[in-house]
Amino acid sequence: MANEKTLIKKQETIDEIIDRVKESSSVVFFEYSGLKVREMIELRRALRNIGSDLKVYKNTLARRALETLDYNMSDDLQGPKAVVFGTDTIAPIKVLNEYSKKYPALELKVGIVDGKITDTDMLMKLAVLPSKEESLTMFASGLLQHLKEFAIGLDLYSKQLEK
Repeated sequence: MANEKTLIKKQETIDEIIDRVKESSSVVFFEYSGLKVREMIELRRALRNIGSDLKVYKNTLARRALETLDYNMSDDLQGPKAVVFGTDTIAPIKVLNEYSKKYPALELKVGIVDGKITDTDMLMKLAVLPSKEESLTMFASGLLQHLKEFAIGLDLYSKQLEK
């Protein structure tokens, strides 16, 4: 049986995972075996740049933490997995998808997006959606186009009245 210090450390890790899942908009588990250290460091940097964090936990501790939060993902947590915690819903999924194309050893498996368990197919669909910033930019440019056309129309009308 494990000594008390080990049990306390394991419980601290479980509590950390629980807190991280609660704080995150998206949590993505992926297989990383076969990635070189250099590739993993590159991935960590890319994720850190968008406000996400990559961690590797023992599957048993991750499973216990997720069960505490009523997520049954025990079938998906087989073999070595890494997890990305993201404050943005889609950005970490996009980065992981890009790197999975670049490095075939990286394979997205399952995630928790906005509190719901999400399978690989849905993660791939989310990866091609525009980010929040891109969506807002497209929306704003659409509004500006209408304002521009309205201003041109008013200008033409005012010139017509001057005649």
